[in-house]
Amino acid sequence: MTETYDASHITVLEGLRPVRERPAMYIGSTDTRGLHHLVYEVVDNAIDEALAGFCDLILVTINRDGSVTVEDNGRGIPVDLMPRYGRSALEIVLTVLHAGGKFDKNTYQVSGGLHGVGVSVVNALASWLDATVYRDGNIYTMQFRRGEVSRPLESRPETEDEMRARYEARYGTPAPDEIDHDQLRGTRITFQPDRSIFETVEFDYDVLDHRLRELAYLNSGLKIVLRDERTGDSVTYCFEDGIRQFVAHLGEGKEKLHDDIIYFQKSDPESLVEVEVALQYNNSYTETVFTYVNSVNTREGGTHLEGFRSAITRAINNAARRNNLIKNSDTLFRGEDVREGLAAVISTRVANPQFEGQTKMRLGNSNVRGIVDSLVYSSLTDYFEEHPKTLQAIVEKAMAAARAREAARNARELARRKSTLESTGLPGKLADCQERDPAKSELYIVEGDSAGGSAKQGRDRKFQAILPLRGKILNVEKSSEHRILKNAEIQALVSAIGTGIGDTFDAERARYHRIILMTDADVDGAHIRTLLLTFFYRYMTGLIEKGFIYIAQPPLYRVARGKQERYAYGEEELRAILADWGEKGVSIQRYKGLGEMNAEQLWSTTMDPANRILKQVRIEDAAYANAIFEKLMGENVDARRDFIRRHAKEVSNLDI
Repeated sequence: MTETYDASHITVLEGLRPVRERPAMYIGSTDTRGLHHLVYEVVDNAIDEALAGFCDLILVTINRDGSVTVEDNGRGIPVDLMPRYGRSALEIVLTVLHAGGKFDKNTYQVSGGLHGVGVSVVNALASWLDATVYRDGNIYTMQFRRGEVSRPLESRPETEDEMRARYEARYGTPAPDEIDHDQLRGTRITFQPDRSIFETVEFDYDVLDHRLRELAYLNSGLKIVLRDERTGDSVTYCFEDGIRQFVAHLGEGKEKLHDDIIYFQKSDPESLVEVEVALQYNNSYTETVFTYVNSVNTREGGTHLEGFRSAITRAINNAARRNNLIKNSDTLFRGEDVREGLAAVISTRVANPQFEGQTKMRLGNSNVRGIVDSLVYSSLTDYFEEHPKTLQAIVEKAMAAARAREAARNARELARRKSTLESTGLPGKLADCQERDPAKSELYIVEGDSAGGSAKQGRDRKFQAILPLRGKILNVEKSSEHRILKNAEIQALVSAIGTGIGDTFDAERARYHRIILMTDADVDGAHIRTLLLTFFYRYMTGLIEKGFIYIAQPPLYRVARGKQERYAYGEEELRAILADWGEKGVSIQRYKGLGEMNAEQLWSTTMDPANRILKQVRIEDAAYANAIFEKLMGENVDARRDFIRRHAKEVSNLDI
């Protein structure tokens, strides 16, 4: 470390080098989430063409070599020369940050690509990228390696045979006698993620499938095709009714309070803000609301969600009073009362969206809140005037929710921890740790008293706390909040973690920043783990979003030979051990539960930070996660049976 500090120590990263040096600043992370974000950035460009009315087809292909191709039938990235730079527009778009058509409101009135860094970031983080543009009957090609040009722009006319072959490949039908060049225009980007940047470069078909289906819902009439050449899987999405079909999908398997899906689309001409909303109430106890801006999923909400929530609460309260469904002297419904059992999708289009962060998790435009509030309120007011029976059903649901809220208040107070530092009010079964810094503290939630005893003996008391649970906790997917908070095991969980629950939840009060679910490696253990995950997802989502929830991976086998012993966490690892040792004189113990391990074994295999395997729980796709919890833990038995049958092969190694 030098003591001098002058101009010679200042480094300027040119071109796309900043992206390669700090990729997480641009795509959020370099794990599987960041990997798939590359595809979304390229697809978002095609979506912007669709929003502008120039694209109705997007093809996404996972190629056999692991690369991905995204092709659209939009106008095609411009290829003409930009005199100021002496380079083609295509090269500038792919190699210069903050370059693109998104800053020119004559080109795109609305777009998801706010910062203009998307496709150039993909280029920077790809080991190679090939770009092809089809315009005016010509083919323009350019190649890049790690963000730098490896083959300059080339162009040539497209032959008749090439056009026919490409038409058939794109649309899946024979080419007509006369081909319209506009039908074959577009952009084709193929890229291979850089292995030196990403933790994994293997794309997950299911992850892309869920996101592309979501985009098809949000852009009615847009056809999106996903193909996986590695497996032969393919799917085509096109929803003429758009987000209405999305809401119907969210409510599958639930009893509806009203048959029709409430839908409206309105715009504010002065601000160029457009609001599209679809919603329906069901008999569940949860709120399922997804928000989007220019087709970008704003997972953390923002001003558009705030405006929607304000409007729906005010509209229902005012309509209920006008129709004498509640008296003026009665207490007004609170927001959580009118949102219980609500399934809704809010899709907004904003001319100049101000996202918080490059990954666009939250909308920050302050004016959007009032605009959405006004548009949603007027639309709902008109709807309730024309549909009094639907209003009555919603008000009755809100009344029941308000009564349950009052019943839950006392239970919540009992479960709430007074402060993050006090030990009073903690459950008696909790063996707390000595550490008081949450960032250095861990809580193991352990199945059963036997395993809890071993965990308490084997743990490191300085930073590891143990909370044993007796049997299976309540299935919160089928229960109201006041019933949930009466459950002794859930009370113990809430009290030990210290964040509160529901409207009092505050992730900053968490007493532990690692909350580890440690259950048996059998069907019952998987069920308990799913019950716990359902509880955290529905009532403490912030803990998952902050990355505080983990799943422990206890070994399945103990393999001994003489005084030597090794542990296998799966069938493959067991076979590898047997191949190394041979089977002569070897004993194999299959652990049915954590209680079969003594304290020393449990520590060395599952709790020792130097040796253990933990899986962090994340929400990659909120809509998909919501659907999975509803199928696994909801009322629809047929949907759950179908899900189990479809995925039976994946769990064939479980003891049933």
